[in-house]
Amino acid sequence: MLNYFQFEADFVNSLRCIPMQVRYKLDTCGIKLKLSEWHQMSLIERENLVKLPCNQKTEIDAYREYLQQLILQRTGTSATNLSVEPNPVWMDSHNIPTSLQEKVKESGFTLTLPQWANLTPLERFVLIKLSRPGHENHNFPKAMDEFDLI
Repeated sequence: MLNYFQFEADFVNSLRCIPMQVRYKLDTCGIKLKLSEWHQMSLIERENLVKLPCNQKTEIDAYREYLQQLILQRTGTSATNLSVEPNPVWMDSHNIPTSLQEKVKESGFTLTLPQWANLTPLERFVLIKLSRPGHENHNFPKAMDEFDLI
């Protein structure tokens, strides 16, 4: 199932930016995909990265292999590996990360533990990513709104 967020609407038709669901898969499979590498891929290849499953170990391994080969074919260089978090914070529905709590408070919002627990892992991932310092986080309030948190 394709799950584009409303705050991504300005680029999903062309996929000029890497959508959050692909970013989620990148963190899951341990590959860093640079925007310049993404731009060297065809629209069909980008769509494949959106559509391919990346949940079970076999799917994660297949996604990683596909992406590594794609980056090598398109750029002539090997993919950059990332360490895979064995227990990513977005999978923990019982604890809101401190950095996210701070961003929520700084933005003038509140986020309760029941609200956090009701989010999907992908939605929790999005909020964590959009709340990080240095990230272009103008989409943070949009995501909070889209997830019915404000």
